[in-house]
Amino acid sequence: MISQIKAAGRNALRTGMILFAFAVVATALLAFTFARTQSTIERSQQAEKLALLSQVLPPALYDNDLLASQQSVPPHDLLGTRQPSALWVARRDGAATAVVLEAIAPEGYSGNIHLVVGIDASGALTGVRVTAHRETPGLGDYIVRSKSAWIDQFVGKSLTVPEAKYWKVAKDGGRFDARAGATITPRAVVRAVRGALDYFARNRAALLAGNEAPDAAPNKETPP
Repeated sequence: MISQIKAAGRNALRTGMILFAFAVVATALLAFTFARTQSTIERSQQAEKLALLSQVLPPALYDNDLLASQQSVPPHDLLGTRQPSALWVARRDGAATAVVLEAIAPEGYSGNIHLVVGIDASGALTGVRVTAHRETPGLGDYIVRSKSAWIDQFVGKSLTVPEAKYWKVAKDGGRFDARAGATITPRAVVRAVRGALDYFARNRAALLAGNEAPDAAPNKETPP
C-alpha cells in the first residue's frame, strides 16, 4: 500500500514537472513571437493611421510627419467626446496649414459614430471620414466612404458655408443630402461635423500651434 502511494506521488510529480516544462516553453515561444512581430504590427498600424489622415488632408497642405504631430485634446461636448481625443497638425514649410480632429456623433441610429475631421487654417473642411460605427448594414452605413461618396459633400464647407440654418439634412430644410428612410444617421454626422468646426473656430490659434485647447472644459452649448 505504501509503495503504491509512493508510486502515485512520483507519477504526480513527474506529470507536474512535464506540465511546468510545457508552460515554460509555451511562454518562451509566445514572448519570442511577440518580440519578432511587435515592430511589424506597429508599422502596419502606423501605416493605416497615416493612410486615414491622408484621406482627409490633401497632400499639398503638409510636408511634416503627421503621425509625429499628434497631440491630446481634452474631452468636449462640441466634439462629442468623453475622453481625451487626438489632434494632428499639418504644416507646410513650417507654417500650420490644417488640423485633423477626432469627433463622435453620439446620436447615430445604433449608437456612437466615430469620425476624423480635417479642417484647414481658414476653417474650411478638407475631408471627413467615419472610423467606427454600428449603423445598419445596407441602410445607414452609406456614411462610410467605401460604401458611397456621401461623406465627400462636406469638403469645402465651413461654419458660414452653408449658413447655420442650412447645416441640416435636406429633409429638414438643409443642404446635405440623405437617403430616404435613413436620415437619423446623417443627421448625427452633420451635427457632429459642425460641432467640430465650431470647436476649431473657438480654439483656432491653440490648435494650429499644436497646444492643448484653452477652451478645455466641456461646453454645454451645441451647434444649432
